Parts: sequence; C-alpha cells; structure tokens
Amino acid sequence: MAKKIVNKQDEQEESWGKFLLDVVVMMAIILGIFYLLFNFVLSNDRVSGPSMQPTFENNERLISTRHFTPKRNDVVVLLAPKAANDAPGALYIKRVIGLPGDTLVSKNDKMYINGKLLKEPYLENSFKKAANDAGQTYTSNFTYKVPQGYYFVLGDHRDISKDSHMFGPVKRSNLVSKVVLRYWPFNRIQTF
Repeated sequence: MAKKIVNKQDEQEESWGKFLLDVVVMMAIILGIFYLLFNFVLSNDRVSGPSMQPTFENNERLISTRHFTPKRNDVVVLLAPKAANDAPGALYIKRVIGLPGDTLVSKNDKMYINGKLLKEPYLENSFKKAANDAGQTYTSNFTYKVPQGYYFVLGDHRDISKDSHMFGPVKRSNLVSKVVLRYWPFNRIQTF
C-alpha cells in the first residue's frame, strides 16, 4: 500500500482555499438575501424635495415596507398618478389622510374626517405659522368624498405640496410602500 505524504505547506494551502471558498459562499448568500429582501419586501428610498417638510428633509434616506394595509396618517411612497403630469415612474412621499369612502372637509386649517376633527401634530411648524401670520390658510379649504379603492394623500408642507388636493385621489395600486424608518442622517434616525 502506498502512503500519501502530506506536508504542512499543502495543508495550509488547502486550509486557505477552503476558507476563501467559505467566505465567497457566505457573501453570495448574504447578497442574495439582501437582493430578495430589498426587491420584494423592503425599499430603500431617498427624499427629494420639500413637500414633506419638516417631517422629512431633502436627501434623507428611508426604509419602507412594500406589503402593508394603508391606514390614516401613514407616510407612504407612491407612484405619481398620470394627473400629476410628472415623469413616468416618478415617486412621491406623502401622508395618507383619507381612506376609501371617507368624507373630508378642510376648513380654516382644520381637517375633519367623516365629521370628526383629525389631529395633525405634524403640521405645527414654522411653515404653518408663517402662512397664518400672513393671513393665509396652510391647508386649502375643500370638501371631498374619497371613492372606493382610492386614498387621499397630502404632503406635510401643505402650501407647496403637489398632492391629492391638486391631482385627486390615488389608486391603491399606486401606493408602493409605507415608510417605517429614517436612517440618514444619523442625528434624525426615527421609526414611523
């Protein structure tokens, strides 16, 4: 019987080769998990524009979940409807105010949903104060009945936001994801 002679150098090379293979396999698994997670479950989004100030500022980074049931006051990422006259595929970030079947009445900067006052603490900001000090309402006055299968969305910076008060309600299929985390900048990390 022939004996195989193995020296220490061969063992070290085999050990390093196995280690490198293990690292490559582990990285492929991790990248695969991230790919699946961020293509089917989560979304990594960047805020562009002032329509949600001061809740969200330009260039902040967000994580949102793709599978959700929209509720009042949820902050959502949505595909801009055709009536918005924006580039195809444009995404907006807005707050859900009206659910299907709701009757909305905005009067003198107070929002009523089906006759009940909606508390909107996110509107207590310097932008609203400036509009009110100038003798203007921050949220335009309107009455609207949300059709079934649609949602009424508004930006938090009401006097400049391009939202449902301009382009109408949004189909459920246009609501892409719900914001759950702001992770950038680090000094503003917050869950929603």
